[in-house]
Amino acid sequence: MMGGMALRHAILATLLVVEEASGYDLAKQFDGARANFWVATPQQLYRELDRLEADGAIAARTVEQEKRPNKRVFRMTEGGRAELAEFSREAPRPTAIRDDMMVVVQSSAVGDAAAVVAAVRARRAAAVAKLAHYERIEAAWLEGRTREGLLADPHLGGPYLTLLRGLGFERENIAWADLALPVLEARLGG
Repeated sequence: MMGGMALRHAILATLLVVEEASGYDLAKQFDGARANFWVATPQQLYRELDRLEADGAIAARTVEQEKRPNKRVFRMTEGGRAELAEFSREAPRPTAIRDDMMVVVQSSAVGDAAAVVAAVRARRAAAVAKLAHYERIEAAWLEGRTREGLLADPHLGGPYLTLLRGLGFERENIAWADLALPVLEARLGG
């Protein structure tokens, strides 16, 4: 299953950090802490968990709960660790921007200027919210630690580096929107 990044590798990388999680817990991770580098819907996660289990990369156990349905929790197997190790040896493909917003802005001369401005404002608001979320995660991780100590931690150094990338990405999204909005808003008056 090599040949580029896949949701399966993001799940395995998450299980490397959290060690054991239910599908629900993983969905929360991909909506929160992992959203800085990979986004997935709960349906995508559950389908991939089934595949990973069938391939022997993860193992599941059932946790019985009172007054709630039983849940399955997953952990990485040695096979999953080997796959993740193999994936880490691959040279990643260069990142390329593939963003519908850029097509909308590029086409703004013939489109609905008010709709374009609204879309950029919404994108900025989403970036502000994500940035605040990532900053809360960073503050929690740094509590009682230095940045250098966190980066040196063999278990949290990698996740912290991805969090820093997410922080930078959202800051850049905000800066871009702050540059774009006055240009696009000027078109509303004319």
